[in-house]
Amino acid sequence: MPETTPAPCAPEDVRRVACIGAGVIGGGWVAHFLARGYDVTAWDPVADAEDRLRRLVAAAWPALEQIGPADGASQDRLTLAPTLAEAVAEADFVQESAPEKLELKRSLLAELAAATRPGVVIASSTSGYPMTDMQTAAEHPGRLVVGHPFNPPYLIPLVEVVGGERTDPEAVAWASRFYDVAGKSVITMDRELPGFIANRLQEALWREALHMVANGEATVEDIDASITEGPGLRWAFMGPCLTFALAGGEGGMAHMLDHFGPSLKSPWTRLEAPELDRALRDAMVDGCREAAGDRTYADLVAARDQGVIDVLRATGRLGSTRR
Repeated sequence: MPETTPAPCAPEDVRRVACIGAGVIGGGWVAHFLARGYDVTAWDPVADAEDRLRRLVAAAWPALEQIGPADGASQDRLTLAPTLAEAVAEADFVQESAPEKLELKRSLLAELAAATRPGVVIASSTSGYPMTDMQTAAEHPGRLVVGHPFNPPYLIPLVEVVGGERTDPEAVAWASRFYDVAGKSVITMDRELPGFIANRLQEALWREALHMVANGEATVEDIDASITEGPGLRWAFMGPCLTFALAGGEGGMAHMLDHFGPSLKSPWTRLEAPELDRALRDAMVDGCREAAGDRTYADLVAARDQGVIDVLRATGRLGSTRR
């Protein structure tokens, strides 16, 4: 049975966020929360975590300044704590972004639930594990939820929120409201689904791309261009369902399904993943290296961030960043 977990404050009253794990996703969350005007305390067991995290935040900041940080937002509001317990001691909300290892997630979430003030909601950035599987070791699992972002969390609005079997529904509602206040676009899922929603759709496309490279049917560059110059332009403001509905003309989705439905039986996709052998791995690595050309990792990150900002601005979705 879910455990009742009264939150210590309303989502609108959160002042300090703890970010546990400071890699690419955790660091992206740090940048997002700082830009939204929160005080952020971070913790990561890696020896050079602070230097890496501050570099990541500094690299993200120019993009965030384009969007317009909240009043009082500052990189100076970031503190690195020497221990996990100190990181969460005063937190009003906790975002966990540890590596995707189930046993690590279980033990870490149990430790967080024991160290955090009663009722504080703890969200995991897991990209695939159900919370039911991760909350098994926690003494107070009712406040544990999934808050799955998309990379980079400081720019991509989406976060998918769902609880586990022992999660208090009020904790899910609280987390969804907090993310909304914090400037995210929230999907609150009714039930657990391995990989959640967006990752399952992304994974289907990814598997088909790997098959085409493995079979010599398309290059990495061909595949990327087929999305950026094709359906990706539509998906930036209208999802695949409404896009396909338009393919049915005035008859909408009904006509589309009646007309194109038989093609679902055609061998257009191979959703089983191909064997990721050395040849396929090398083909993907080499293809990406060729596609990147002389651009460094920093160049690619900057280009990606600017592209996201341009799309958000063009589609009127930057919104207000003031809290």
